[in-house]
Amino acid sequence: MNILVTGAKGFAGKNLVANLKNIRDGKNRTRDIHIGEIFEFDIDTDKSLLDKFCAKSDFVFNLAGVNRPKDNSEFMSGNFGFASELIDTLKKHDNKCPVMISSSLQATLIGRYDGEYGRSKLAGETLFFDYGKETGAKVLVYRFPNLFGKWCRPNYNSAVATFCNNIANDLPIQVNDRSTQLELLYIDDLVEEMFDALENKEHHCEYDGLEPVANESGKYCYVPTTHKVTLGEIVDLLESFKTQPETLVMTEIPNNSFAKKLYSTYLSYLPKEKTIFDLKMNCDDRGSFTELLKTMNCGQFSVNISKPGITKGQHWHNSKWEFFIVVAGHGLIQERKIGTDDVIEFEVSGDKIQAIHMLPGYTHNIINLSDSENLVTVMWANEQFDPNHPDTFFEVVK
Repeated sequence: MNILVTGAKGFAGKNLVANLKNIRDGKNRTRDIHIGEIFEFDIDTDKSLLDKFCAKSDFVFNLAGVNRPKDNSEFMSGNFGFASELIDTLKKHDNKCPVMISSSLQATLIGRYDGEYGRSKLAGETLFFDYGKETGAKVLVYRFPNLFGKWCRPNYNSAVATFCNNIANDLPIQVNDRSTQLELLYIDDLVEEMFDALENKEHHCEYDGLEPVANESGKYCYVPTTHKVTLGEIVDLLESFKTQPETLVMTEIPNNSFAKKLYSTYLSYLPKEKTIFDLKMNCDDRGSFTELLKTMNCGQFSVNISKPGITKGQHWHNSKWEFFIVVAGHGLIQERKIGTDDVIEFEVSGDKIQAIHMLPGYTHNIINLSDSENLVTVMWANEQFDPNHPDTFFEVVK
């Protein structure tokens, strides 16, 4: 299957092309899609190539469009005008391959909101629907809400990209009304829907105002997963991401949540100097102990380095439990139930990585058995350390 992507250097196009190449090159095997050539067309592409691409394409993603022209008249010439040229070129070669076009929710506002951008998108929709009726070609029209994700251009037409970029780079942001709600579509969700379209599994809908209503025979297509969030919620999350290197606290990020997708987006705007940050090493003559990461509800991670011959620990907890995972060196972990003389022991090594439970009510230690090498242990505790309620009590194991 040969695929033409117009607007290939834009935000959506760039992400789609990169992921199509992953499938083509066998790096992504999650889809049953066989891709031959990927034709990338953009505003600076040799215009004569459009003819060649339209002749050979088996599927067209028309992501080309004008978002911020110098003059409003360019909306119609850039959006509707190019759509017309694309259709004429496909007709020239009698190519009735499926065509996907990216429209906008602003196309639904004509009559209530007089906008040239929305008007040009609506005109493009009509043009492609008529083309489908005339030729029998499959036409997939998507009305996208606001997009966000990696590689989106800040200070252009995305508030999320602007906020991510500015907060990551210590630049000011302006929020006039924190309660303003946006409907947002994450770029990876869009790409997955484009893959669905290639597999003839696109999601169809009709529109009730601005709301898509799932309908297998619907005229339009849509991406099922979007997120409705306020500007205030976006900014608060971004500020919590920014402080993470200082607090080590990772905010709660459920699977497929907006927070998870926003964090990935935010990280893509970090400058080089913020990509690396120091951790506080608590050092003494025994070695060091360093907190790595704290979570809101799932405890914290640390790394412990013990010098040769050193014993660490010798304490117990009422309720706290931990995992000790030796990743380098050779050591011995001992645990004894409080009030008894019974000791359980585990000889551990970085050559065979294992996780050992530190049991509540058991005093425990870890001993570096080497005469020359440090013992490196990754530790997880089920709760963040609270100095006002440490639940840690000294007692030697034996």
